[in-house]
Amino acid sequence: MIETMTSRERVLRTINHQVPDRVPIDLGMHMSTGISMFAYWNLREYLGLSTDRIWVPDMVQGLAYVDQDILECFHCDCILLEPPFEETRQWNPRGKYRFVIPAAAEPCLTQDGEWVIRKGAEAMRMPADGYFFDGDWISDWGEGSEDERLALYAREAERIYKETDYATNMLGYSRGLGMENYGGGVIEDAILAFDDPSRLREIRETQLEKSIRRMGKIIDCFGQYIQMVTISDDMGGQSGLLCGPDYVEAFCMPYYKRFCSFVHANSDIKVFLHDCGSIRSLIPQIIDAGVDILNPVQISAKDMDPQGLKEEFGGQICFWGGGCDTQNVLGSGTTDEVAANVRHLTRTFKPGGGFVFNQVHNILGNVPPQNIVAMLNTAYLESFY
Repeated sequence: MIETMTSRERVLRTINHQVPDRVPIDLGMHMSTGISMFAYWNLREYLGLSTDRIWVPDMVQGLAYVDQDILECFHCDCILLEPPFEETRQWNPRGKYRFVIPAAAEPCLTQDGEWVIRKGAEAMRMPADGYFFDGDWISDWGEGSEDERLALYAREAERIYKETDYATNMLGYSRGLGMENYGGGVIEDAILAFDDPSRLREIRETQLEKSIRRMGKIIDCFGQYIQMVTISDDMGGQSGLLCGPDYVEAFCMPYYKRFCSFVHANSDIKVFLHDCGSIRSLIPQIIDAGVDILNPVQISAKDMDPQGLKEEFGGQICFWGGGCDTQNVLGSGTTDEVAANVRHLTRTFKPGGGFVFNQVHNILGNVPPQNIVAMLNTAYLESFY
């Protein structure tokens, strides 16, 4: 087993449906391919690594930034594009766990033992012994104008490109498209589609124009340093779509298609769609819209059989995920069961390229560290072509 490519070369060949030296491995390049801050703390302790400076870029999901020592340990090929917070505080949610969080987030402990974070009228809560927050999705802790914040991302993207070999992905550009709030839109959008579809189309046009303007700035400022941009959406549940296919066809895909066309016409950047659940029936529309990469490939959902997905769509879209069943195996199985699951899924998705190994969505806070090690070590052993 000999590696002949850099991580970035390996990822680029894979997402271009060429066979690399081995399957790329991702842990934490995206806010849905990462690891809980609690599981990450336990993993670092298990490996004998320092736990002093674990920082949390996503306070809602409680996700840790995956450091380069862990990426190197498990032969990972990607890294999160997220500038560190300029002002921070230490937070001890319970017991041995201590994390670095943005200073603007001020967790308050209630008499019931839950943590509450407020920002204006919004509030999110973590119950006693919980692993993430619920309630309002407060994810914006930055300061300054949009251009000032894009400049921070530009500097970090340039650093990653010039100082490392990792591939990376710009997050959150689709905020404002109006399609990232589950089911192809919030419930108000679904009602508007019935009551006044022309008004919903006007809203979509405004949101799309805003996103394209922002994407143009990204391309101009640091497009040469990133390999992917993300559309974040969730159109599927465990047993089927959360919205009708006609709604998706009318009010989502035309705007996806125009966004993807803009990205492809003005850069070499690939479009990465995060879309959970049982969405097999939508994949032809997703491909037609110009999406290059699909994540998290929720193989435990209805009609998401790995072999069928690979045979039907493997030559048309890159599967980024689906490498370990997080619902039924990773958290509750033995290390041998985890390894067997990874072997089966990797051997299913691997042939012909077009597959990046990642577990299905984030590693939750109570997953044993030995299972994480078994997953990532097996992924590497199975990765070579």
